[in-house]
Amino acid sequence: MRPVVEWNLGSRTLKLGKRTLVMGVVNVTPDSFSDGGLHFDRDRAVEHALQLLDDGADIIDVGGESTRPGTKVVSSGESSGPGDTKQPVSEKEELGRVIPVITALKQRRSDTVISVDTYKSSVARAAVEAGAEIVNDVSGFLWDRLMVKTLAALKCGAVLMHTRGRPEEWAAMPPASDIVVQVKRELRDRADTALMAGVKRGRIVLDPGFGFGKRLEENYPLLKRFEEFHQLRYPLMVGVCRKGFIGRALARDGKDAPLTERLYGTLAAEAAAILKGAHIIRTHDVRACVDAVRIADIVVN
Repeated sequence: MRPVVEWNLGSRTLKLGKRTLVMGVVNVTPDSFSDGGLHFDRDRAVEHALQLLDDGADIIDVGGESTRPGTKVVSSGESSGPGDTKQPVSEKEELGRVIPVITALKQRRSDTVISVDTYKSSVARAAVEAGAEIVNDVSGFLWDRLMVKTLAALKCGAVLMHTRGRPEEWAAMPPASDIVVQVKRELRDRADTALMAGVKRGRIVLDPGFGFGKRLEENYPLLKRFEEFHQLRYPLMVGVCRKGFIGRALARDGKDAPLTERLYGTLAAEAAAILKGAHIIRTHDVRACVDAVRIADIVVN
């Protein structure tokens, strides 16, 4: 049975577990693997967010930097070195992408629950001040040493996602002996660190990080054994939309399915995650996901 909990966002709480919540993705980037460039200006991004809300999204996740294999992550006080396959987005540039969208979206629809997808503490702070209520950090608070203290002070909701290594290291990542055990152990350690830094337990949601530092074949046991993550006693979020392991499973003639042909596989993976106890699904395909969620929730409940 999926645990029912209250997620404290500071200004309000969200009930998790009675039904699956859907987080719609708005990438204000020119190079996201899934929809890069489609919403790379404020007005188009805001209109897209409004459409996702009309399609049934409960939360809008606004991101200003694509994090994918080959990205050079730059933490506070570090600089990008030569030979990077993709230059990082500066703090100033990321702020210029996400803050106008958050501000305008709040003006258009003030009750929108907004999440900011960032690993930079300065962007997190500015986004919350602009109206975001959740910080979704794909690094699990590791890539910016100031993030945990910033979140403790902000008192907003926080998604702690598991990542193995950094994007520039993913291609050479060795296989894990047991990926589920490793992710579970490291999520517990990172959550404990956040608690000790002052981030309250009721504000944290965990995400095992499908595709982030995992070899393609390691994502399937994460999904098969997803219910084991309930042992951590936190609500759980899942983001599998259009990811590489889905494309590999749908391969034809030796070629992975392209992004445009991964919708049905995505819905199957999302439904499987819900049946295993996911509280939140993060997706680009909100309308289709909402329909799948309704059926899966009937089974769960």
